[in-house]
Amino acid sequence: MTLPTRTPTDHLHRIGRDDDAWAWPDWLFAGDDGTFGNRWDDPIKKYRVLYACSQRLGAFVETLARFRPDPHVVAGLDAIVDDEPDEGVLQPGQVHASWVWARRIGTASVEGQYADVGTADWLGHLNPAMAARLIHYGLSELDGSTLRRSAPRGLTQEISRHVLEQVDSKGTQEFDGICYLSRLGDDFTNWAIFEPDDLTTWKLIADATCDHFDTDDADFERALELLDLALVGA
Repeated sequence: MTLPTRTPTDHLHRIGRDDDAWAWPDWLFAGDDGTFGNRWDDPIKKYRVLYACSQRLGAFVETLARFRPDPHVVAGLDAIVDDEPDEGVLQPGQVHASWVWARRIGTASVEGQYADVGTADWLGHLNPAMAARLIHYGLSELDGSTLRRSAPRGLTQEISRHVLEQVDSKGTQEFDGICYLSRLGDDFTNWAIFEPDDLTTWKLIADATCDHFDTDDADFERALELLDLALVGA
């Protein structure tokens, strides 16, 4: 069975640090488990993954989502009477303007075949292929909602490696990454781009850009609104 793929038809966007939003993450910043803590990272630390979004707004939403306060923390703080909050300490749901100053937005055309893992064919393939791992994670089946959960990350990371290991009849790697809908909104299409063995073969077109953005950027402001976040220090 030929499993469904997608190819980006327009520019992709991602938020990155420093002067190159398209730089691969430095292995020095990997966690104790060898991953960077992201959904489709390689669980055995052989390849890195870049995350991008078809929608510019989606790139901001995906990156800023980590600032959303834990409801348990908010509930606990609401129960504390404190007329003099600590100055200089970010409160839950706040984003300091320095976050903006330290980041860039990258835009690029990207080629390749990406596994469309949310389709019925892929889910039908992954259920038996990942059966033992589903049992390991205490799950009875793998469906679309499983792929979009924030946890367990270990399962989606193992699916990432399964996708990467798929080869054609000539032994050539079939997929350049994974295409998936954002858990933060069906209107955002995300792409997990696998690091190739030879970076010179990476299908990133020469029109890649990396630009500053300001605190009054319309998509940045809209992302704060959607996530109920507040900008401070501007």
